[in-house]
Order: sequence, then structure tokens, then C-alpha cells
Amino acid sequence: MDTRKYKFKDVDMLMASKAIALSLKNNQTELIIARTNWTPEYITELETKIDEAINNYLGLDKKKELRDATQSVSAIINPAKRDIAFLKTQIEMDFGDNANEVLKSLGYNKHLTGVQRGVHESVIEMLYTFKKGMTDELKNTMVSKGTNVNLIERILDYADRLKEANVTQEILKETTKEISHEALTAFNSIYNEMAGICKIASSYYQYDKLKKEQFTFTKVISNLKSSSNVKKVVVEQENEQ
Repeated sequence: MDTRKYKFKDVDMLMASKAIALSLKNNQTELIIARTNWTPEYITELETKIDEAINNYLGLDKKKELRDATQSVSAIINPAKRDIAFLKTQIEMDFGDNANEVLKSLGYNKHLTGVQRGVHESVIEMLYTFKKGMTDELKNTMVSKGTNVNLIERILDYADRLKEANVTQEILKETTKEISHEALTAFNSIYNEMAGICKIASSYYQYDKLKKEQFTFTKVISNLKSSSNVKKVVVEQENEQ
């Protein structure tokens, strides 16, 4: 199971990393003595890495796409169940003794129980059997007996829509885990790198309290939160004026 290498919130860790990277840039000419690979090029790559993690993953609702896909499936299944049941009543009324044969050709006998339970696979199989069994001749006969052609067309249209939505949902069930793993891997990598920078830089500045604080995660996060609270108060005061 993936675990975070840090105790902070993701947003706090990343924002602090940006601040620490900026401090590294501002003190690069001095810190190059402590670490020869802390070149301007390295710092630029580090800032890019942090920015990409923020843009790609920070605030990402990993479940939103899956929820949307699930809602899309439900948005098709619910009206499909209603229309399938409504049409069954009309078939039974219009075809009398021949109704069972018509229902069988459209998939009712085999799949209706699963459809009524909302089983996705049953609905998909029912719709495709319905699509295959709904010949032009049968459709014309049903319409001539009073069934609204739009009802039949809606049920025919559900098949492809539901299949696509269901496939999307199943794919997202798997990729949601991959996205979560990918994001956490990126965050842990950044934290490990920044923690190493802080360890060396804070040691270098052990006798310079102010600069040492610039390379101490807990202090940087504390300062960022304090700054954010001050800005919030200023904005609220300006809005009241």
C-alpha cells in the first residue's frame, strides 16, 4: 500500500517546496560551496518538477471522473428500465397470444429479471438483443398497433450509449488507482529531494537562524500559513470598506 513520506497536507508540502526552491535559488551562489550540483540548471529543473506536480495532481479529485462515469451509466440505465417495462406492457396488450414470442425475440424472457435489478451486464445484453430482434417489419407492426416509434428508437439508442459509458466506467475503476499511485509517487519524490536539500542547507546555516528557517519544512509551512491568514484578513477588511 502506498504511504506518504511526510506528515503534512499535500498542498502544504508542495507550497513549502516551492518556497524552499526559491530560497535555494536566492542563495545559490553561497550554497554551491556546500553542494556543487546545486547549479542554476538544477534549481530550474527542480522548480519545473514541483510546478508539474502541482498542475497535474494538486487538488485533483481522483474519483470525480469515476463518479461522473457512474452517473452517466445510471442516467442511461434508469430510463432504459422504464422504457423497456413500458414497451413490454404494450407488446402484451397488442400481440395477445403471440406476445411471448415477440418478447423472447427482443430479449425480455432471458434478461428482464437482471434489467429490473439494474445489473449493468443484463441491461447491455437486453438492449443488444432488442436491437438485433427489432426488425423493420416488427417495428412497423408495433407502430401500426399504436406504439410510439420514438419509444422504440430510444431503446435502440440506449444500447451503444450504455456500452460506451459502461466501458468508460470499468476502465476508470482501474486507472483511478494508477492515478493515485502516480500522484503519490511524484509527491514522495519531491519531498525526499526537498528534505535532503533542507538537511544540508540548514546544517550549512546552523549559525544563521533566519536562513536556517528558510530550509526547515515545519517553519516554512508555518510562515506560509501565517502569511495566508494575514492576506485573508486584509482582503476581508478591504471588502468591508
